[in-house]
Amino acid sequence: MGCCSGRCTLIVLCTFQLVTALERQVFDFLGYQWAPILATFTHIVMVILGLFGTIQYRPRYIVLYAVWAAIWVTWNIFIICFYLEVGGLSKDSELLTFNLSRHRSWWREHGPGCQREEPVAGFQPSRGQALVPGVSCVLEHSYVEALHSALQILVALVAFIYACYVVSVFTEEEDSCLRK
Repeated sequence: MGCCSGRCTLIVLCTFQLVTALERQVFDFLGYQWAPILATFTHIVMVILGLFGTIQYRPRYIVLYAVWAAIWVTWNIFIICFYLEVGGLSKDSELLTFNLSRHRSWWREHGPGCQREEPVAGFQPSRGQALVPGVSCVLEHSYVEALHSALQILVALVAFIYACYVVSVFTEEEDSCLRK
C-alpha cells in the first residue's frame, strides 16, 4: 500500500481522535462530569483497538472500532442536544455528574473570554469552584461543549468511512491470498 493509502489515513484519524479525546477527558475531569468521563474513556480504549487493528492488519478490531464510531456519533449528538437544551433536556440538570456533585462543565466558568466574579470579602460561605459561572464570555459554555461534540462527530464519521474502506481492502487482500 502507498503512503497516502486508506490505512495510513485511518492511522492519522485515529491518532487525531486520541488527541482530541484526551483533551476532552481532561476538561471533563476538571468539571467532574462522570458520564462523559466514562464515555470518553471507553472511546479512548476503542480508538486504541482500532489503531492496533489498522497497524496489525486485523479487520475484526477495525469493525469493532467502526461500530463504536457509530455509537460515539450518537453519544455526541446527545451531548449537543443536552447543552443546547433540545427535546426537554436541561444543561442545568445533574445528569452528566450522576448527581454526585454540583459541578457543571469546566467551560462554564473558564470559557473563552470569561471573567470570574469573585465573591465580596467577608464572612460569606464559599460557593464552590464550578458554581459561579463566568461573566462576559465570548462564547457560552454550552456552545463550547457543542463545538467539541461536533468536532468529535465529524472526525468519527470520516473515520467510520475509512474504517469500512480499510476493512474491505483487508478482506479483499485475504480473499486474493486464499485463491492462490
